[in-house]
Amino acid sequence: MNQPVSPCHRPLASRGWHWALFLLPLLLGATAWTTPAAPDSRRALPPPSPRAHKLHQLGKKLGAREPRLENPCVARSGAACSRTALTPFFESLDALSSSTASSPAVISAFGNSLIAGDRIVDIIREELGATFGDGGRGVLAMDRLASYGPRVRAGFARGGWEPHTLGEVKLAELPFGLTGTYHRSTTAKASSRFTLENEPHGTLWWLDVPRAGRLSVHADGRELARAEPRGSGQAQALAFDIPEGARHLEVVAEGRGAVVLGIVLQHQRPGIVLDTLGVPSADANLFLRAREDIFHAQLAERSPRLLLFILGGNEAKRLEWGRSKMAEVEEGLRSFVRRSRAAAPGSACLVVGPIDAVRGGNGPHKLAQRPYLDEVIAIERQVALAEGCAFFDIFSAMGGSGSLARFVQAGLVHEDLVHPRGNGLDLLGQLITDALLRSWVDSGDPSRQATLAPPLQAAEETR
Repeated sequence: MNQPVSPCHRPLASRGWHWALFLLPLLLGATAWTTPAAPDSRRALPPPSPRAHKLHQLGKKLGAREPRLENPCVARSGAACSRTALTPFFESLDALSSSTASSPAVISAFGNSLIAGDRIVDIIREELGATFGDGGRGVLAMDRLASYGPRVRAGFARGGWEPHTLGEVKLAELPFGLTGTYHRSTTAKASSRFTLENEPHGTLWWLDVPRAGRLSVHADGRELARAEPRGSGQAQALAFDIPEGARHLEVVAEGRGAVVLGIVLQHQRPGIVLDTLGVPSADANLFLRAREDIFHAQLAERSPRLLLFILGGNEAKRLEWGRSKMAEVEEGLRSFVRRSRAAAPGSACLVVGPIDAVRGGNGPHKLAQRPYLDEVIAIERQVALAEGCAFFDIFSAMGGSGSLARFVQAGLVHEDLVHPRGNGLDLLGQLITDALLRSWVDSGDPSRQATLAPPLQAAEETR
């Protein structure tokens, strides 16, 4: 067995959008959003941050609508709903808001390129963190997947690191885990450096492949742990303690062929931690390419309180191009949700549908809605509710058909007419954040449970 220097080395198993008063400000001539009265409970919407306030104003200009999600009842006590799809996460928010939590509430956010650049999920992370506490970072990558984009969730790599993702046309030769990516060293002494934020512990996820170089972890030049590959082909987790006051962490590949699946840097303090698990070009079926035992063990290790699935755009495109069928889209999402929930059975679950999508070209049909979008939204809603997950129709919340055209006209979409940018991404993140916060507040009012949490079997009967 490997003999790391670390104390633990083990193998992995072989602030709110206040739409409720939307009409009142208009009737009264008000120009600013007003915080609505909260239900008779300890839950209350936080005041909007300055950024959230600006995004609310932008949303009004772009025709965004009240962001509400469907949170089905999954357990009843007589005529009352005793547990909804989001209860586990909302209970964690309650513990954080009452200062009774002793550990962070982790959100595992799966998605495609819409979240791979972090900006949408950064809004969710920062707005929830401002209200419930910042639990620190979480799962990070050795380097960016491309030469552009933010480094919020990645280290600064030196030497040769070759990235691979499960979204590539040709499936990579090595297995993937939870992150859907891996980095393999192509030169000796390839390294990646992370600026520490006083994290006391870390874990290196790596793959023990034949003929791979040794991996070592250092803090300010001091070696903390090492991994000696044996060629077992198994995923490994190398845990290490970080000295207090250390400023930088460095992961070094002593030779070629070392494979890193990800690194975890996290505090144990209460607060929100959001793991960005976004993979360009991904859909639910591509996420199923991850090796199940690695995926299961790593997600169980993260122990999330909320599984967040932000998918659907690539599914709609592949249907349009004839590369997929409706049954495959439905079964893929159902299987991915079930696999994730099996690894984190105590978590809440939320599926977010695709955003508006348009075609380019010229003439009267320019920026017209792409086909199959409505069908994918319907499939995702059906699967979510039938599987005991909440569902958020972000397409409707951003303004429905024609909303992306308004984003384009406002300069908030890249030239590909697919990916929002800048404040467009921020607005989408704010919509998701506000839908979650509104549902958290509303579900604290027992008198509203009947309308907020319809019986789950009703959703199943619509299949």
